[in-house]
Amino acid sequence: MFFAQYYLDCLSQASYMIADERNGQAVVVDPRRDVSEYLADARARGLTVVGVINTHFHADFVAGHLELADSTGAWIGYGSRAETEYPIRKLAEGERITLGDVALEIMETPGHTPESISVLVYEHGEDTVPYGVLTGDALFIGDVGRPDLLASVGVTAGELGAMLHDSVQNKLMTLPDEVRVFPAHGAGSACGKSLSTEKQSTIGAQRATNYACAPMSRDAFVALVTAGQPAAPGYFAYDAELNRRNRDRYDAAAAARSLSRAEFAELRRSGAVVVDARSPQDFAVGHLRGAVNVPADGRFAEQAGTVLDPVDELVVIAPENREEEVVTRLARIGFDRVAGHLRDPEDALEELADEVTPASRLTAAQLRAALAGEHPPVVVDVRTCGEREANGFIDDALHIPLSELPRRADELPTDRPLVVHCAGGHRSSIAASLLRHRGFGDVSDVLGGHAALTQPAPPAAA
Repeated sequence: MFFAQYYLDCLSQASYMIADERNGQAVVVDPRRDVSEYLADARARGLTVVGVINTHFHADFVAGHLELADSTGAWIGYGSRAETEYPIRKLAEGERITLGDVALEIMETPGHTPESISVLVYEHGEDTVPYGVLTGDALFIGDVGRPDLLASVGVTAGELGAMLHDSVQNKLMTLPDEVRVFPAHGAGSACGKSLSTEKQSTIGAQRATNYACAPMSRDAFVALVTAGQPAAPGYFAYDAELNRRNRDRYDAAAAARSLSRAEFAELRRSGAVVVDARSPQDFAVGHLRGAVNVPADGRFAEQAGTVLDPVDELVVIAPENREEEVVTRLARIGFDRVAGHLRDPEDALEELADEVTPASRLTAAQLRAALAGEHPPVVVDVRTCGEREANGFIDDALHIPLSELPRRADELPTDRPLVVHCAGGHRSSIAASLLRHRGFGDVSDVLGGHAALTQPAPPAAA
């Protein structure tokens, strides 16, 4: 058996290829949209991808099932409750997929979504104990999939939570302790609240350590797994729907188009949003007015999907030699209206000096002084609820998590200075740039974030 995990740190997302090396048949599970790595590995090992399985309709990324099917002729499989615009193979409870001696078996595990499935992997078809189980978003390491993303129209969080209780307690937890667990997401994903950084585990380890795997009633389980979930990024519902549709295919060559100064200027005049993927430090030194800063070094795709709208036309300013990477990461979440990237951005910004402005960033001491002044600013905390509970907060600060800021920006005053902070200064640069883009005139963010604000103020000079 050939078994490979492909982990994408930016989205905390795992996909898998399973194959029988003797007959060369392979299946890819939960692929991302840029599928070249799977195809290259299959070619290198003499494998043929015969099937593509999505464990559910993903909300946090656009899956690559259509691209893989077009490239290989593979069938596309989903759980039996799935309905799509493209032809699929509906996979029912207990169904076996034979890849030579290697076998896959479907276990229906609804709860995160109604059509969710897990995939049992048998190294030899006659084995009584599976090698492992690909749990999708039903069971994570240290957590379970949240049932409240509302990606499934007409099904409530309570109904999904009850399904998830049955899937985890009465199905997955009945597997032998030694069965390896391979989830679709890891730490950092908004698909759960306390995911581990580990990439694999075992049923026995999860039985012993995962809070949601301890025996409990359905009502207790639903209350536990729905409490304290962070707000989902705004693009989740868009991607969940896109994964049902017969959408446009990803074309890397067409996506990463280089724009001349004139093309860039015309697109900007016509309303295209400038996405500046440089670091907060470089952005603060000088950026085009109205640009939204989403740094490439970080959870770029998720954060871009949080503060940008997929219907907007986008133009990209990227760190040197990272243009294609930035455009690809936008495509992974279905943001396809990227007109291109600005060629030689550092030189271009020098030529556009009249339209370049710095970003105001305050030290903790400067914020303290401003708050003690006659006209104190409004402090906006864009951390999650969990971060505030764990690490404290500034009295009187308005709390609007970054994931909620696009729809709640109108709660902020327009006649007072705003100072935004997060934990360390990354998300606050994103949030402050979004507010400036929305027309707020006096916006700063805090260098070092809440970590700097909680440091004791230096003693006054004698």
